[in-house]
Amino acid sequence: MSCGSMTSSLHISIKPNDSSLNFQNLEILKHTNMLPHLQLILLLLAFISHEPVAVAQSQVAPITKHTDLATPLYSVQLMITSWVNRDIFYKNLLIDIDAPFTWYNCTVDWNSLIYNRNCPTCPAPVSCQEYQCTNVRTSSTYESPSCLPETNSSTLPGGGDCTCPVNVVNPVNGTCGQALLNFDEFTFRGSDGKNPLPDYLVRSQLNAACAPITTFESFPANVTGVMAFSKSRYAFPAYQFQPFTKTFGLCLPSSLSAHGVMFSGNGPYYLLPNSDVDLRSLLSYVPLLSYPDSFGYFIGVKSVVVKGRSIDVSMSTTKLSTIEPYTILRTDIYKQLVHMISIATMGILRVRPVAPFGLCLKNQTGRSHVSLLVPDIVLKLEDEKKWIISSSNSMKQVKKNVACLAFVDGGGTSEHGMVIGTFQMEDNFLMFDLDNSSLGFSSSLLSNKTSCANFNFTSP
Repeated sequence: MSCGSMTSSLHISIKPNDSSLNFQNLEILKHTNMLPHLQLILLLLAFISHEPVAVAQSQVAPITKHTDLATPLYSVQLMITSWVNRDIFYKNLLIDIDAPFTWYNCTVDWNSLIYNRNCPTCPAPVSCQEYQCTNVRTSSTYESPSCLPETNSSTLPGGGDCTCPVNVVNPVNGTCGQALLNFDEFTFRGSDGKNPLPDYLVRSQLNAACAPITTFESFPANVTGVMAFSKSRYAFPAYQFQPFTKTFGLCLPSSLSAHGVMFSGNGPYYLLPNSDVDLRSLLSYVPLLSYPDSFGYFIGVKSVVVKGRSIDVSMSTTKLSTIEPYTILRTDIYKQLVHMISIATMGILRVRPVAPFGLCLKNQTGRSHVSLLVPDIVLKLEDEKKWIISSSNSMKQVKKNVACLAFVDGGGTSEHGMVIGTFQMEDNFLMFDLDNSSLGFSSSLLSNKTSCANFNFTSP
């Protein structure tokens, strides 16, 4: 098979303990008639073997919070499959819902097309003559004034074709570099929504890009790539096919000691201790909006409300970001919010602001977590839906007895009126449904006696 004819697919490997049912690498091609009959096939095999076969409803992976840099970032753990013996290697990649494609530390090798044993995890490069090279460069690329023009001058041993350098922008420091586009395969664990299924692996073939290890020196420790979850046709969600729809959920942890969770697929989704409550039942849904020249996610916020006082933001755009640590507000919106919170907390002692925040309060109890009586900040959305930001997502504990309003001033000419950052997303469940162009959001899960750290990653 030539590179140009390679199709995106899902591979599901099920390795039961009972050797009477031992089939691997069941390949589900999106262009075959097998897709609608996947579950029937698995049930028939279970009947023949007299053993039950679990059918994955979603893919699942742990999310880690990193605080070893100036601002917190979040990574998802994926598995890279050896082209030689199907061994699994683990990598942590930054979650980026803006990135047009995934890129990470790897080395492309023409010999990978014939299973190069000297580099079992080296993916095959995309030739500059392949349509994927043209498509990524023209319609799914990073845009930055610091990026140099892409050329086809690079070649590799083992093949005569030129490779396909593509521009990548470092989300940590904003610098532009280049990576080599490849044909890759990523693996996640299958799940029934409550646990990972034992030895049930879901493999996705996709285009990613390889960058040298020096590219990631500014990244958190043990993070060597960027995982694209945007609306781009070369981001991870675009490569998902039945039974795993183009829907993914993010639950960012507030804790450093426990993992959050990423789901891919329609669900159901569960968190302990509420193992009978599907997270989808807690969600409100609003449309995802388009924005010119962006692969990111936007929602329509009509107003910001604090104790009955409101700020009209209906003429501004609101973007979601997994890179910005705190919600950024245009100066006019920011000043009004600070004023309203100041009025609502007049009985609490002020302290000197701690950068980058503009309003900080004394936590009289001296506890290590926020215990201030601060009113909810309510984002009023389309169809009267409300995203409620409680004190756990609005006040950041910066010292033992100091908490600050975790919103920052983005300047008077910022492109977007509001960019919702990760602190406001922690312990909230967000479901991005690309098929229906909608966002499901839960507000804080703490009010439901659970958190993003409560997915059960142990297999049943």
